[in-house]
Amino acid sequence: MSTAAVSTGWEQARAVARAVPPLPTVTRDLTEALGHALAEPLTAITDLPPFDTSAMDGWAVAGPGPWRLRGGGVLAGGRPEPLRLGTAVPIATGARLPDGAVAVLRREDGEDDGRGGLLLDRATSPGPPAPGRDIRSCGQECHAGDPLLPAGTTVTPAVLGLAAAAGHDRLAVHRRPLVQLLVLGDELLEAGPPRHGRIRDALGPLLPPWLLGRGADAVGRHLVPDDFGPLYEAVRGSTADVVVTTGSTAAGPVDFLHDVLRALGARLLVDSVAVRPGHPMLLAELPPGADGRPRHLVGLPGNPLAAVAGAVTLAVPLLRRLGGHLEAEPVRAACAAALPGHPRDTRLLPVRRTGPAVAPLPFDGPAMLRGLAVADGLAVVPPGGAEAGTVVEILDVPGS
Repeated sequence: MSTAAVSTGWEQARAVARAVPPLPTVTRDLTEALGHALAEPLTAITDLPPFDTSAMDGWAVAGPGPWRLRGGGVLAGGRPEPLRLGTAVPIATGARLPDGAVAVLRREDGEDDGRGGLLLDRATSPGPPAPGRDIRSCGQECHAGDPLLPAGTTVTPAVLGLAAAAGHDRLAVHRRPLVQLLVLGDELLEAGPPRHGRIRDALGPLLPPWLLGRGADAVGRHLVPDDFGPLYEAVRGSTADVVVTTGSTAAGPVDFLHDVLRALGARLLVDSVAVRPGHPMLLAELPPGADGRPRHLVGLPGNPLAAVAGAVTLAVPLLRRLGGHLEAEPVRAACAAALPGHPRDTRLLPVRRTGPAVAPLPFDGPAMLRGLAVADGLAVVPPGGAEAGTVVEILDVPGS
């Protein structure tokens, strides 16, 4: 394992994180596919609607009228008898249109005259409905075989509904990556207020739910002491697709992560990124697991905001790519006020929306979370800063 001589540029580091193949394809029931990415295009198995249906409550009518009312009615799920010319039948929204019907007369536009005929209410209807009025035609939304969504689309509740309507019971999706979070540091407490020189672990509660929402299938969390041996065994024994560590990425007296990666024969892909906060982050390819696939480790700095900067730079793009998700279009916004930058590096700055623009927030130091807790995103500020009115990219943050 070699150490990079200079920091990787921020955009380049994100590109490296995305340059991995997706995980294998699996088939999931609709109830289990939520949050996965489609491994193949979603196509319609049936026409939508699969037959002509009524778009309103009212009467299905055959011909221009006047109409004689037929007994009974047509409800959703029913199989109606054909209509003869000059007849009508009550029909519910979503019900199959009888053969012979040419339009639907809305409930508010007509009335039963009590003698077997159907009368128009001239106050609301100028005349008989035009052919095709209030009919959802067969295939109006799609025809069988039509492509509906491309591969890589994230399966949302709306996608599940569309897949079900189009006739699918199961979906081919990419497996979601398993993640193990190793929180490093002898100084960290899991409960109570800071005391005796020790501080609370903020990243253990913060990172797992966020990573789950960004494509991870499960996140196991373990505290690891500042010692080479326990860290080596934790990384070597992990069966996760992605190991995420917090802390130990620099060159301090108890920063053993580089030594562990070297001892494991890992390949360092990114070692320090030209971004503030969070520049001592890293990405490594670990030896293959039992399935023969390479595993990855994302090393995040220990300071909370710096760790979030590392996650949006390396961990989130890696997880999205492993899960097979399409790359989303960047979200951009204008600066309502000048955004301070770093002289040489990209800066990721917590911002809050003020109308269509964004403004910087206080409490933006690498160890601070107060600004992040109320932020709508992280602004990508170029070296030197961004003047008011400049359009910048806005990254999602936990809770945004």
